[in-house]
Amino acid sequence: MAQLSDDCFAFGGPMMSVDEAVGIIAARVTAVQDIETVSLAAADGRILAKEISAPLPLPPFTNSAVDGYAVRSVDLAQLEEQAFPVAGRVQAGASAQGPVEPGHAVRIFTGAPMPQGADTVFMQEDVRLDQGRVVLPAGLKPGANVRLAGEDIPAGHSALAAGQRLRPQDVALAAAFGLTHVEVRRRICVAVFSTGDELVSPGASRGAAQLFDSNRFMLMAMLVRLGCEVSDLGILRDDRVSLASALKSVAGTLDLILTTGGVSTGEEDHVKAAVESVGTLVLWRMAIKPGRPVAMGIIGGTPFIGLPGNPVASFVTFVHVVRPTVLALAGATQQHLIPMPVRAAFSYKKKIARREYVRVNLRRGENGILEAVKFPREGAGLLSSLVDTDGLVELGEEITLVEPGQTVGFLGYASLI
Repeated sequence: MAQLSDDCFAFGGPMMSVDEAVGIIAARVTAVQDIETVSLAAADGRILAKEISAPLPLPPFTNSAVDGYAVRSVDLAQLEEQAFPVAGRVQAGASAQGPVEPGHAVRIFTGAPMPQGADTVFMQEDVRLDQGRVVLPAGLKPGANVRLAGEDIPAGHSALAAGQRLRPQDVALAAAFGLTHVEVRRRICVAVFSTGDELVSPGASRGAAQLFDSNRFMLMAMLVRLGCEVSDLGILRDDRVSLASALKSVAGTLDLILTTGGVSTGEEDHVKAAVESVGTLVLWRMAIKPGRPVAMGIIGGTPFIGLPGNPVASFVTFVHVVRPTVLALAGATQQHLIPMPVRAAFSYKKKIARREYVRVNLRRGENGILEAVKFPREGAGLLSSLVDTDGLVELGEEITLVEPGQTVGFLGYASLI
């Protein structure tokens, strides 16, 4: 399991910006070292452990990009059409039978190897046939419609970098190299608790003053999307001693302990004291809204993160604290979130020196420009505001006012998890 020193997150200070937090996590968390080999069918979403260099060029041979007729460009006239006898036929998967003769064309299909001497292909829809000859129009550039060997990726080129979180297209590239397996980092193991006397699990009997726990299931789903193995450890009650005992019991057996709720400064918020009694904790107050109260520390060498209990705050702080921590533990290259510019269709005031996230829907505005429409309510406890929106508008620390028509940065939910 990942083991960190007790001062790993001891960065101090009363308030930290989002960028500072992400930078410190990336610099101070040590990745797991265990490597395993998986089949390509199981590689999607895994973290590549070792660089893959191209063992062969792609494409491995020069071939036609279209169905048509292959010719030698030196035989072509530039100002008038020509009629060439058709000599030969090459299908995809077959080899050409000898070189193309001067002044002749070879019928060829997409993906078929180019006959020796041929360097240009006319698309079949641009030619016409006339008594066994193919009539070629003038003006086609030499080399047209031909895919050269290695033009995509030359042999020996660094094709997939270590630390890359493999996507379907990356798996396709590995398959194109003829690979059947890849070496990846093992999955990160995360324990997830909810905290609070007011919570019960779905399916249990709910008291009149209790709520069904939703955060735990949201966080577990987000962790699974990041490729983690997740242990659902249920709900911890608002008692410092039992909280501390439960947290200590899993420390050292997993790579990360994640809780939600109980990290504020209220009389019944016991997570801070519980963690301090069995480990080291810096109560990290991020300059972010929603989600300022976040706890982070070390218990028995295992990283601990405590997120707020309000679901929107929990979601936002997961993205900016848990996500980069998991990626760092997994040995993944940090994936920076790049907001997409859209036009604001709302007014909004905020405090300076704090980053804020506004839940929005996108719509097509005047001149086809995408506009962000603010969700009509702002509460951090509104699950509907996550369900019924497309993503978040990110407002940087320097912004204090947004007016309709102003360009703002949009982060779609798909890019965040």
